[in-house]
Amino acid sequence: MTLRWGIVSAGLISGDFANAMNTFPDKGDQVIAAVAARDISKAEEFAKTYNIAKVFGSYEALAKSKDIDIAYIGTLNPYHYELSKLFLENGKHVLCEKPLCLNAKQSESLIKLAKKKNLFLMEAIWSRFSPAYLDLEKELESGKLGEPRLVEGNFGFVCESDRMFKKVYGGGAILDIGIYLLQLSQYVFKEEPQKVTTIGSLCEDGVDVSETVILEYSGGRRAVLNVDSTLDISIKATVYGTKGRYVLHEPFHFPLETTVSDGSKKSFPIHTSSIPYNFGANSAGLVYQTVNIAKCIREGKIESPRMSHKESLLLAKLMDTVRKQLGAHFDADDIEYP
Repeated sequence: MTLRWGIVSAGLISGDFANAMNTFPDKGDQVIAAVAARDISKAEEFAKTYNIAKVFGSYEALAKSKDIDIAYIGTLNPYHYELSKLFLENGKHVLCEKPLCLNAKQSESLIKLAKKKNLFLMEAIWSRFSPAYLDLEKELESGKLGEPRLVEGNFGFVCESDRMFKKVYGGGAILDIGIYLLQLSQYVFKEEPQKVTTIGSLCEDGVDVSETVILEYSGGRRAVLNVDSTLDISIKATVYGTKGRYVLHEPFHFPLETTVSDGSKKSFPIHTSSIPYNFGANSAGLVYQTVNIAKCIREGKIESPRMSHKESLLLAKLMDTVRKQLGAHFDADDIEYP
């Protein structure tokens, strides 16, 4: 049975998602069936670019339609909770862009709703589905790296978008790019940190623009993570074990090349498109998560073992902690959710 996707918003990341889906030869029985935007002219233009049959001028209309089975939420951060809730309440599975929500309370509420409705829900941490991350997992499980002791990672670029610097847009470096570093540390150590230490700075609007986060785990293991929306620093990460290291080259959150301890490199080619990607060629990898999602849904699962509800909730709690330590606060933090 064909899994029919609906794209929620006609923004840049949604464009890359649609482009990746359309051009991937091994996506199986999946199709992008519809797109919705508040400005129907933008939805129509998007549909023309990415060859999508149906167009909706409101998210509510798409949620209530019989034309889709699953929604991809590609809106700005503040709308993730309400829109994911809207589609779940209307019987649709949901893949929501990261961060799943603005905070842990919203995330927990969504997860409860998905379980109540018996519907699939996942945060789009696409890194977890990349061939390089699967290879890193094999290296760790085989014992070739020994015991992982340190994760060191950087993610920084000079951002000029208001989405990063305005509270009203759910801004902040930790939610936008720092989440990729946090999820890598969790991917490697697979337990909740015993201690979180954050130093950093806020912009005039009170959201974080840069931070160094140190995560301390049992047995003296740790992660040192540098996040910055004002400096162009390397987007690279290294996992250090007692027997070797594994380097995830730029961009580490979906690398096309890695280096292992003996200096040998591994390459992970990716499919191409005649339509340029908005966020770089590796955006083609956005489709890998959909293959896993389709399999999960066919098997009756409401979460993916590779990016579980528990993992999303822990990431949300870690980001809450980072923001709290820096003094970054959203109005949503003061609200209780069902």
